[in-house]
Amino acid sequence: MNAIKQLFKAYIYGSMHVAMSVLALVLMTNHMFGLPFNWAVAVFAYCGTMFSYNFMKYDGLFRVKKTAGRRIKVIVGLSTLALIVAGISFFFLERITQITAIVFFGLTALYTVPFFPNTKNLRNWSGVKIYIVALCWAGITLVLPLVDAEVPLTSDAYLKFSQRFLLIIVLILVFEIIDLKEDDPHLKTIPQQIGVRKTKILNLFLLAFLFFLELLRITIDYRQLAANSCMVLATAIFTIYATPERPKYYTLFWVEAIPIFWLGLVVLFG
Repeated sequence: MNAIKQLFKAYIYGSMHVAMSVLALVLMTNHMFGLPFNWAVAVFAYCGTMFSYNFMKYDGLFRVKKTAGRRIKVIVGLSTLALIVAGISFFFLERITQITAIVFFGLTALYTVPFFPNTKNLRNWSGVKIYIVALCWAGITLVLPLVDAEVPLTSDAYLKFSQRFLLIIVLILVFEIIDLKEDDPHLKTIPQQIGVRKTKILNLFLLAFLFFLELLRITIDYRQLAANSCMVLATAIFTIYATPERPKYYTLFWVEAIPIFWLGLVVLFG
């Protein structure tokens, strides 16, 4: 039982779960636009996400020698392996896809590492974090598969991009509610500025907007609409019951599983 618990912690804190969510959204793009499975895009998205998130969390261990527990050392080792695999899969992407990937992962690097003297990374820029993360998620999970498959970016693609962007913002806001007591006040997160209650109202408004975007498609897919309804309802429930007193796994496992749940609904209703 203890071994299973340790494996679960490695899965969560090693960013394998969040990488699964990114992969789920990539597979959703394939399903929605009728794309064949592309192993290079899938592997690059999964391994690139795993390494990026772990580098953001444990960047000091990558750059300097520090004492760390066994679990952290395992995570750093797996992250290094993920970087190598992501690098290999990168060379199997189309040239335009490689350029697109560099742009989005470049933003991730700026988020973590200050490239210029006497400057902060994007993570410490008040109010920027939420938009950078949402932009990267939407770009990696939607733009990358479409560009690699040479699918033109139609109005439907822009609508789907907007939905992904909004969903990630909503999920981040739930994280910020849970982390309210621990976040540095200088981060000026949305809950810090407007309070938990107003943040929840904002989240519910964004979810409603995300849902109604589906009605603007050239051809309305009622099966997709049904899947979106269930996903929006589940996310709304997580929003309503989010409080700073909730345990970390409320977001680290359950909230981050929303994209995986959404993929399951799309396949079920599709």
